[in-house]
Amino acid sequence: MIESFTQRCQQRVNARLAEILTTMPAVPKYLQKAMCYVVLNGGKRIRPLMMYASAEMLGVGWHKLDTAACAIEFIHAYSLVHDDLPAMDNDDFRRGLPTCHRAFDEATAILVGDALQSVAFEVLSQDKLLLAEQRLELIKILARVAGPAGMVGGQAMDLAAVNQQLSLEELCTIHEYKTGALLKACVEMPLAICHDASPFEAALLQYAKAMGLAFQIKDDLLDHHQAMAKQEPSYVELMGYQQAEQTLKDLHEDALDSISQFGKAALYLRELASFVVKRSH
Repeated sequence: MIESFTQRCQQRVNARLAEILTTMPAVPKYLQKAMCYVVLNGGKRIRPLMMYASAEMLGVGWHKLDTAACAIEFIHAYSLVHDDLPAMDNDDFRRGLPTCHRAFDEATAILVGDALQSVAFEVLSQDKLLLAEQRLELIKILARVAGPAGMVGGQAMDLAAVNQQLSLEELCTIHEYKTGALLKACVEMPLAICHDASPFEAALLQYAKAMGLAFQIKDDLLDHHQAMAKQEPSYVELMGYQQAEQTLKDLHEDALDSISQFGKAALYLRELASFVVKRSH
């Protein structure tokens, strides 16, 4: 069932992303081409998947979150473009393709990131399927999780930690900001437009917290040798491989326990949790 769900979500958000990027007026063609290259080059769309799965549990129509799902992907894509730059992680490939600054050039990559960040907020502000106060709340959520108290702050801490010896607590804080904040927004945004979110809020926030950490530990398990070569701090380095695997299993259980009371309504969230922790790349 997870295959059907992921395919439906990916097709849905990919179509909307392409529509937005190819119909923007007065955008320089070279910049538009680079933006499409970055956003439409695949990816699992984990964040939209979590958003739609949360909407399913809350009884919120998916159509009301299509634009928010695109906005979160624009922010995520912009962060990857900037992370890959020589001044940051200095990566040459992303998803099997040359990174943006390699396929185009560094200046274009910087501008692509800037443009995608702006577009994320522009499309949210124009979403006619939501009330004005709902649009404002979604913009506030995205601005908070994408900024210095969220993803950008986490990236700054991550860069400062290269070649440094971190405690487990310090590493968790970095990833709570860098990775966890955007994932948390994927449940906060559906909650913000739910008619009565109070019965679900604590459970979804706990689920997102567990999945944010599980996502990063799984990445570290998959990328262990690469992280060692770059001398980047990782959970595997601090915990050891076996303990990291056990912690991942525990977080998976925590995520499932947090939504167990919601039965069939939480089916997609349960399957998504398994998908994240069992992925092979």
